[in-house]
Formats: sequence, structure tokens, C-alpha cells
Amino acid sequence: MLRKWLSVLIVFLFALTLGGCVAKSDYLKKEAEANALTEQVANLSKDKEKLTQERDDLDKLLKAKSDDLTKANNDLRFRNADLEAQNTKLKQDVVDLKKKEAEVQAESSTYKDLMKEMKSEVAKGQITINELKGKLTVDVANQILFASGEAEVKKEGLAILKRVVDILATVKDKAIRIEGHTDNQKIYGQLLKKYPSNWELSAARAINVTKYLVSQGISPDILSAVAYGEYKPLADNTTPEGRQKNRRIAIILLPKD
Repeated sequence: MLRKWLSVLIVFLFALTLGGCVAKSDYLKKEAEANALTEQVANLSKDKEKLTQERDDLDKLLKAKSDDLTKANNDLRFRNADLEAQNTKLKQDVVDLKKKEAEVQAESSTYKDLMKEMKSEVAKGQITINELKGKLTVDVANQILFASGEAEVKKEGLAILKRVVDILATVKDKAIRIEGHTDNQKIYGQLLKKYPSNWELSAARAINVTKYLVSQGISPDILSAVAYGEYKPLADNTTPEGRQKNRRIAIILLPKD
């Protein structure tokens, strides 16, 4: 009987020990699983942080690229606008150049026509015709236009001026300036009452020539009369030849203001 109870007790203790071992094994297993999950969560968190950083870096890169593209686009727009402005200016320069060429050709034609018409007077030294830098100048000696000390144009002078005017009348888009010039000899005697100085004499002569041009159909709005007196000589006033050259009326074609 005792042996029977001992057998039962041993069986009971064995079963209890076996049950404890099973429970401990399950705990260790669960603990290992929990640790594995914790590590997995930690790894996932690290991956998330890494991906977040990569995303932020990518966003910064994209923004920088976008800013660069925007700047490049703006630069291209400005450059294009600048090129368009340059192109417009070049087109205008071409137009201006063609216009200038036409003006030069017109001036050259006027110069040739005047030289041909006034050939005899040019040969005698009574008229000098020059063309330089867009300005055509016809210098007419005073002795063929005026009597000594007078400002009224002589009949022979009017005939000379008429031939010049007929050519000038064909010129368009030009201003005409009439300049009166004298030598440096002082006015004396009764003439002083009428012309106190060479300025007054040169002014009166320039104005009378200008009035004649108007009477021949030259528009007054392109005409001007200027008196220089003795102060713009062409030659040396110390010789008779020089003084004669300085006494003149200059008819000048020049661009309009």
C-alpha cells in the first residue's frame, strides 16, 4: 500500500515538474518573439528616419533644381528681350543707313549739278562749291552779287543766284543757311551811318539773298540768315587776294535740326 502511494506521489511530482518546464519554455519563446519585434520596430524606425532624410534631401535637390531652372528661364527671357531690342536697333540702323545713303547720293547729285551749271564761274574763281560730311557749301564772291558797300543784289548777281536756286529747289528735307562774310577792312565815311560795322553789312547782304530765295519759291521755314562779318575768314586778310576771297555769301545745305 505504501509503495502504491509513493508511486502516485512520484507521478504527481513528475507531472508538476513537467508542467513548470512547459510554462517556462512558452515564456522564453514569447520573450524572444517580443525582443525580435522590438528589434524589428527599432529597425523599421531607423529605416523610416533614413527614408525621411532621403526624402528631405530629394526635396531640397528638387527645389534647388527648380530654382536653377527658374533662374535659367528668366535669364533666357531677359536675353531674348535683349536680342529682340538689338534686332530692332539693327533694323533701325539699316533703315537709317539706307536713308543716309539716299541723302548722300542726293547731295552728290546736287553737287554735280551745281558744278556743271556753275562751271564757268567756278573756273573764274567767282564761285566755290564744296561738299563735306553731309554739308554742301556754295561760296559766291561778293563782287558778282553786290556793288562795293551795298547790300542790294545786282542784276547780274540775281541771274547767278537764279541758276543756283533752280538746282536748290530740287533738294528735299534739307535746311538752307545763308551766311554773310566780309574782310576785316573797317567801314568808313558816309557808309558808317548805314552800316556801323561789317556785321551789319554782312547781315543785310545775307538777308537780301535769303529774301530772293523766298521770292523764287524756296520755303521760308527751311531758310536762315546768319551774319559773321569778318570773323570767319577763309584766307589771310593781309593780302588783297585773301580779302577778296573772304568777301562772300555762303549758301549752305545741311541736315534739318
